[in-house]
Amino acid sequence: MKRWGKRIGIGVLALIVALTVASVAYNAATNGEIKPASALYRGPFAPVDGRRIAYRTWGRSGTPIVLVGGFVVPSSVWRKVGPALGRTHRVYALDLPPFGYSERKGPYTLRSWIDLVSHFDAHFGLRRPIVVGHSLGAAVAVGMALDHQKETRGIVLLDGDALAGGGTPAWASDFFVSPWYTSVFRLATSSDWIVRRALKDAYGPTHPRLDGEALEEWERPFKVRGTAAAFRSMLRYGIQGFQLADLRQVRAPTSVVWGGGDTVDSVSAGRSSARALAAPFTLVPGAGHLSMLARPNAVAHAIDRFAARASR
Repeated sequence: MKRWGKRIGIGVLALIVALTVASVAYNAATNGEIKPASALYRGPFAPVDGRRIAYRTWGRSGTPIVLVGGFVVPSSVWRKVGPALGRTHRVYALDLPPFGYSERKGPYTLRSWIDLVSHFDAHFGLRRPIVVGHSLGAAVAVGMALDHQKETRGIVLLDGDALAGGGTPAWASDFFVSPWYTSVFRLATSSDWIVRRALKDAYGPTHPRLDGEALEEWERPFKVRGTAAAFRSMLRYGIQGFQLADLRQVRAPTSVVWGGGDTVDSVSAGRSSARALAAPFTLVPGAGHLSMLARPNAVAHAIDRFAARASR
């Protein structure tokens, strides 16, 4: 038994060494793909809250609207909603770090994101904007209404209930160590099969042809320098958000818009948050979690209609 135990131990150790060597070699071979954000996205960028923030903008006049994406969602998802709203509004969409192409500089906390959006508004002179938060960004929108009520005209929760959820244990970020963590992160975020599967789930009932170009749009931000380390640091925070009791304290005009086929965040969760906010609930048929891509006209119309009410 001792002899077999020794052999098994040696075998396990050899496997660990082999995997580590392979991981180091793979990381070295793929290091050239990891680049500064400016090498992957031409901009624009703005210096906000001590960080270089990537953003997009449409329109020059009207009620200001700030579009805040969710987890791993780049500002490019607003490419159809933004121009539609830009006809009558001044619209900005920003990448919450460490997503999209904003600088990978923490902390990556809800408190930090709320302050970032407030400073972003101030940087561009956006007086009392409508803040639209998608998925994880819904909690940021609620935070703006709670902590910066006088600076916020109203908020829209899009496919996000703004509630905190469970996450990995506090020790998880220490358990996932390099070089294994880096290898797994790079393999997963550059895998067309994994990304395509995730996008199909997020789109819901219908989705466009997810070819190489479509997948590259989502995979490229993961190649921004510092992304792997940033995601590891986020593990300790879990799904950040509020409690239903907090939502009941929101006094700003509010609306909740939801994809009818959303399987990432359930429709029932959206209705529950709408009740706590005493807000109207708008269902977008045929859309999933990425409703701004699946039904951009319907989403833009819902936001525009709310902005008109909130501006009276």
